[in-house]
Amino acid sequence: MNKLISETSPYLLQHAHNPVHWYPWGEEALQRALKEDKPILVSIGYAACHWCHVMERESFENEATAAIMNEHFINIKIDREERPDLDHIYMDAVQAMTGAGGWPLNVFLTPDKKPFYGGTYFPPVQAYNRPSWTDVLLSLSDAFDKKREEIETQADNLVQHISQSAQIGQQMGLELNIPREELFTKAQCDTICENILKQADTTWGGFGRAPKFPQTFTIAYLLRHHHAWHHPEALQQALLSLDKMLQGGLYDQLGGGFARYSTDEKWLAPHFEKMLYDNALLIDVLCDAYQLTRNDVYAQTIRDTLTYISREMTSPEGGFYAALDADSEGVEGKFYTWSKAEIHHILGEQAAPFCEYYDVSEHGNWEEQNILWVQKPLLEFAAEKGYDAAIFSAMLKGCREKLLAVRANRIRPGLDDKILLGWNAMMVHACCKAYGALGIEEYRQMAIRNMDFCLANFRQTEDGQAFYHTWKNKQAKYPAFLDDYACLIQALIALQEITGNTTYLYQARDIAAFVTAHFSDENQLFFYYTIEGQDDVIVRKKEIYDGAVPSGNAVMMQNLWYLSVVFDHKQWADRCIGAVSSLSQTVVRYPTSFGVWASQLLQFVKGTPELAVIGKDFKEKMQETQKWFIPYKILIGAEKNISDIPLLTDRAVENDTLVYLCKDYHCIKPVHYIEEIINLI
Repeated sequence: MNKLISETSPYLLQHAHNPVHWYPWGEEALQRALKEDKPILVSIGYAACHWCHVMERESFENEATAAIMNEHFINIKIDREERPDLDHIYMDAVQAMTGAGGWPLNVFLTPDKKPFYGGTYFPPVQAYNRPSWTDVLLSLSDAFDKKREEIETQADNLVQHISQSAQIGQQMGLELNIPREELFTKAQCDTICENILKQADTTWGGFGRAPKFPQTFTIAYLLRHHHAWHHPEALQQALLSLDKMLQGGLYDQLGGGFARYSTDEKWLAPHFEKMLYDNALLIDVLCDAYQLTRNDVYAQTIRDTLTYISREMTSPEGGFYAALDADSEGVEGKFYTWSKAEIHHILGEQAAPFCEYYDVSEHGNWEEQNILWVQKPLLEFAAEKGYDAAIFSAMLKGCREKLLAVRANRIRPGLDDKILLGWNAMMVHACCKAYGALGIEEYRQMAIRNMDFCLANFRQTEDGQAFYHTWKNKQAKYPAFLDDYACLIQALIALQEITGNTTYLYQARDIAAFVTAHFSDENQLFFYYTIEGQDDVIVRKKEIYDGAVPSGNAVMMQNLWYLSVVFDHKQWADRCIGAVSSLSQTVVRYPTSFGVWASQLLQFVKGTPELAVIGKDFKEKMQETQKWFIPYKILIGAEKNISDIPLLTDRAVENDTLVYLCKDYHCIKPVHYIEEIINLI
């Protein structure tokens, strides 16, 4: 056993019995590197990572390779999901050195934590135009001894590059006294839409080439752009992207839930790991699509995905687990794929139409196995074959249930059962949106239960606003990062909208105040990723790109805007306007990397509908409001006036429940039914 044996991360525990003398990131390893003046090897991955498992089998479990590592390096293993701050820093370094990144991420540091060389997967022997892992180890050890000065210079240059990279795209010092309608324009929004559609795959949906990621923020922007200005191409590309994902192997046709990305342009063959955050973000955008189109396929996918989350990704305490592995029995995708013979054995005479619909063949559609995917929508397929669509749909459902029951007895992929604050908050937000769109009480209860769990278990002190990042085995650890706080605030805001409980809003406001006090940059504009005083990182980074998860900065700006309206907090409103305007040129030019920012820019152009519901039936009226697609709305309600919330001040009328539509606190004549103001919105 090595030093990882006392960790809680499933990824670190996977490596606890390697012959490599792994340490977790911490004082013991870092001090030993300084004392012995040895280079540090930091290897970063995560439990659901396929190539991480491959490199472990080939190299880290090999006695001879481990001996080289142990002799020449201080070896540190990091779970990127536990320490995304370190992952961001060293990923930036490797991308600067090699032009590429990914996991496993293997980076070599000087004894004072500065990177000087790195890469991703290295094979055990030279292959794929990559040097062997042992050659890399020996040559770097030799260079560290003989070319120390060059290595130190390279490391200093890289640290300087990482420090400067956070400033890219920011035009500082913009005048905030310019009217908002001049800072943000419809022309900018139109250009954003054009630039997105230039990257669109109009055959298979999505954006760019394989590998394809869901890009939910980009789809959400297109839906909002269409809603704002009736743009059929934007709507068509957004829905095509969702439809093709839902029909593909990216979506688990039997069990619900989405894999992380597709390795091909058709969404057929996923990288099979299932991450909590992807499923949360896809539920979010499917709710938008359902509210806009009322297409029941979207509603059913939301239901099936949340059933999967409830069945496979929820802890007894009410927390949501982080991920399911891509591999089972050491084989990628084995849990999810089928042979035609196996399906015929299980389904009998129903197998033939089932196999035709889901593209199951003798030779297989992926590595001699079959991934279930849909090449034609059900109605079109049934019409072509002369089937009654309703009967055929019911038959397929019965077949899927039989196969799912058989699959449940297979050896399951590994479960990463740590619970991350930010990802849990994203799923709370998704549950809130699903409740709003579909009105299913179970989803509201999921959201409330999880938030209760997070507030009880992640707080650093019982009544404070400081939180931890990760929780497992009744132990929370690592100070929470910006993303954790941003997503938590967003989830609390969403919970108020579906419960009518303003306590959630006050909690959101107090946590936002904590973030502005402890994460703000020198210009009081953007936020650092790490809290002030955290001293085990070589730089404090500012993350502004919207990648697989939204930028904590982008989500914080949405939060500050919402809370500035609710609590009349002008400083927060100005901060949001300043941040978005400083990035606006970059957002317009590269919208697929700044999808959440783009959406905020569109909100400034279209305005923010402020909906205040007051009276004894306020909760019912708020629930009714949720059914509609109203982007950027602020929805708040109470039984009586609340003096410190301007939208709920002097609004109550005795024995009546009224709905107010306001803008900048000026309200039109109140109405009794939300339908009366939908057209005005």
